[in-house]
Amino acid sequence: MRKRIFLTLCLGAVPLAAGQQPAPLVTEAPAGKWAIVLHGGAGVIERSSMTPERDAAYRAGLDRAIHAAAKVLGANGSAVDAVEAGLRVLEDDPLFNAGKGAVFTAEGKNELDAAIMDGKTLDAGAVAGVTRTKNPISLAKAVMEKSPHVMLIGAGADQFAASVGLEQVNPSYFFTEARWESLVRQLKKEGRPIPPRPVGVPPAPGKPIAQLETPDAHKWGTTGIVVRDRAGNIAAGTTTGGTQAKRFGRVGDSPIIGAGTYASNQSCGVSATGTGEYFIRLTVARTICALVQYKGLRLQDAVDEVIGGELTAMKGDGGVIAMTPDGQIAWGFNTTGMFRARLVEGGTVQMGIYKDEP
Repeated sequence: MRKRIFLTLCLGAVPLAAGQQPAPLVTEAPAGKWAIVLHGGAGVIERSSMTPERDAAYRAGLDRAIHAAAKVLGANGSAVDAVEAGLRVLEDDPLFNAGKGAVFTAEGKNELDAAIMDGKTLDAGAVAGVTRTKNPISLAKAVMEKSPHVMLIGAGADQFAASVGLEQVNPSYFFTEARWESLVRQLKKEGRPIPPRPVGVPPAPGKPIAQLETPDAHKWGTTGIVVRDRAGNIAAGTTTGGTQAKRFGRVGDSPIIGAGTYASNQSCGVSATGTGEYFIRLTVARTICALVQYKGLRLQDAVDEVIGGELTAMKGDGGVIAMTPDGQIAWGFNTTGMFRARLVEGGTVQMGIYKDEP
């Protein structure tokens, strides 16, 4: 019963008019065709608080990202390269909590995390606490391909990025006024000190900018993609600014292989979003894949068991996207919304934001 309730809440409970048939949701990709599923974060994302213009902007951002990945796959590119291409678009889009749109720490800094994993080889790369590399997902990929390591952190990660020719930027590049004002509101509400406005950013506007969405829409946000290429190989990647107002060098699940990111051709690929502490404790990404590999569950059932069951029972919040090498595609979340989209070669993009969408 719990699974049935979860599916109703999070995977499409739109009321239909008499005689109206729901549009079928593509849940499998035929063999030999590429497929993509992506997310732009889960959280308190409510239709009632989103302006039509803001809604359209988010959908356009998801569309650009999924087509950037599709362009790579359409040219017979690898799943890994498609993951990087799609996530670079979301990192460059200030609407999402990654790269340019990252949330701020309590000290008023942007600290970025990312991971990528190749399901064919089980090679992986991850970075945490990056402050100067423009596209952390490209840095995670470089760690995987050009170093003997899996994870690099902080200044050392940025130094490695510079050494392999990845673009470096002043930390002020990542600043956005919307995220700054969201930090200030949260710190004031919690009675915590407000840090100085970062050096090198534009002067404060004369009045606060309009609040265009729920304040907590990106408090725990993340972006991620799972891809299957034409050769049948799976890859997954996740990139994020972390949790708003985080302290003490906190790192969440996104760069932790097996927690927020995992891919294996023997099971599936997963990218997660939500309150990372819960995803770490439950090793959410690897657990979903293990249920597919060792218990023989269908992918959607595995997602429902972990997100609708274990995560919810622990009072954690968030969601995942996932895909298997045989083409099963799934997503699930226990929040009020998750930015999400999927595309199978030869088809059209299927997209949702709110819990009442398929």
